[in-house]
Amino acid sequence: MINEFNGTSSNSSPVNVGPDERTISLVAGVVLILLGLAKRNLWSLPAIALGTKMLYRGATGHSPIYSLLKLNTAVSTHPEAVSVPHQQGVHVVKAITIQRSIEDLYQYWRNLENLPHIMGHLESVKVIDVQRSHWVAKAPAGLSVEWDAEIVNDIPNEVIAWRSVENAQIANAGSVRFKPAPNNRGVEVKVTLEYVPPAGNIGVAIAKLFGEEPAQQTADGLRRFKQVMEVGEVTTIEGQSSGRK
Repeated sequence: MINEFNGTSSNSSPVNVGPDERTISLVAGVVLILLGLAKRNLWSLPAIALGTKMLYRGATGHSPIYSLLKLNTAVSTHPEAVSVPHQQGVHVVKAITIQRSIEDLYQYWRNLENLPHIMGHLESVKVIDVQRSHWVAKAPAGLSVEWDAEIVNDIPNEVIAWRSVENAQIANAGSVRFKPAPNNRGVEVKVTLEYVPPAGNIGVAIAKLFGEEPAQQTADGLRRFKQVMEVGEVTTIEGQSSGRK
């Protein structure tokens, strides 16, 4: 059952957007409108239109898309729920083949504090204990989001799986799997992610507009991982000004 709150007026739309999402929507709406007014090019009108929708979303707390999908992030019927509700998130799957031993690849990834070196959207990952860690990631419009995550499955040299815990700004879950590639061609590293964007489907569109869409981030991160494990550093490529050791 989806809970809904009514506004102060009996004619107002039900509030179905959580407070963090409303704040991000308001900021993103202002940024998009200002960009549209400043640029005055092919993207101006779409940016202003999207910004107006975001302002409406943030000001009213109502998302027509959420209504259609029967989603409500303004209140949780299960306060201790973790991870991504079934069929309510965005699904990302990316894979790459790396010429390095499974043991080395697993050990590098299992030290979660290594991940910001390969995943450009991550500002930091701090390990709290053997299971929990604190993540900070970049968001559109110069914002950042953070959450705590826990390891839910850890099979050495095979799989590492994690999920966000309660009160995460972005509900998410993911896994990385390691398996030998056919014909001794290295190791296939496969990353699977599920997440609920902080501004729903509109948030995905905004992230793409700002060049921070998670599918592309994941693909770029795996390429950096391959370079680090095969070469020892991230080499300079198009769209990347410098490398990280």
